[in-house]
Amino acid sequence: MNFVRALINLKALKHNLSVLQAAAPKSKILAVIKGNAYGHGMVEVAQTLDNIYGLGVARINEAIMLRTRGITKDILLLEGFINPLDLSVLVFYNLQTVIHCSEQVDFLFKATLIKPLKIWLKLDIGMHRLGFRPEEFHAVLKRLIDCPNVEKPINILGHFNCADELENPITHQQITLFKKYISEDIGSVSLANSAGILAWPDSHLDIIRPGVALYGVSPFVGKTDKCQQLKPVMTLKSKLIAVRHHLKGESVGYGADWVAQSDCKVGVVAMGYGDGYPRMAPQGTPILINSRIVSLIGRVSMDMLTVDLGLNCTDKVGDDAILWGDGLSVNDVAKHIGTIGYELMTKLTPRVDLQYHD
Repeated sequence: MNFVRALINLKALKHNLSVLQAAAPKSKILAVIKGNAYGHGMVEVAQTLDNIYGLGVARINEAIMLRTRGITKDILLLEGFINPLDLSVLVFYNLQTVIHCSEQVDFLFKATLIKPLKIWLKLDIGMHRLGFRPEEFHAVLKRLIDCPNVEKPINILGHFNCADELENPITHQQITLFKKYISEDIGSVSLANSAGILAWPDSHLDIIRPGVALYGVSPFVGKTDKCQQLKPVMTLKSKLIAVRHHLKGESVGYGADWVAQSDCKVGVVAMGYGDGYPRMAPQGTPILINSRIVSLIGRVSMDMLTVDLGLNCTDKVGDDAILWGDGLSVNDVAKHIGTIGYELMTKLTPRVDLQYHD
């Protein structure tokens, strides 16, 4: 039996989808499932999500995997392509792609395709990673309208960079900028990510693109009541494999970093960086055992970590330990570690069993 498992609550996933749809009732949903659906299992999540416009992935291999597993929904490559040979693959698998640089435009003109490709032209509204600057956007759009390998009308999308900061005026400015480029010649338009859906209604437009909120994780910096309706989809669990009496002055784990200040009981949990739990997690990182928060002590090793159970605990070998999920927000754990919940979930290794239930 594998102690380490991530329980994926498909009912919670469907619930979160309905919450996001209710927040933007006039918009269609492109569900973002890149990064193996943020660690939740890309194929299973794609099979579960119904009544949506389509699915968003980052890489072409992710899209091909979905197609070969029988997923027929529309699929958009959010990073686009960099090899002209990929264009025929996109057509073969009926994939849509983002166009964000001039090289891609050149490839489209030079290609010989059996049918036009559905594209999304990206306007750089301030992220400054991918996309065309506002001053060059119209010229690129006009050029693509003249390209026989491009399906018309052409869709456009943008990407927020500060929508999770509710008091930041940049997001309002970016919404205003993006809307200046919407015209009758444009197809569908998309701007809102998870934070945009929940906090910036002016950004909803034709299609919304929820990512982390689908999985019940708040996209916002700090606490907010805007995510109270969301339910965690993943609960990462393992078990206590030892409960040890520990004497004052004794250390635990590699490097003897933690030394007991008084007699206590130490619990050993079958979870380590071999499972994707961060090795740099500091002492005090919360773990949920028998409905109470206990603290990580000592260094995280490849297969195990240790916690302070308290001197008078009644915990026993075989009891569950929840690393994050139901009862312990992944964002709270991430805050202690100095990262974000996105990273924790997507870094789980294949050694963790994904177990689906409804």
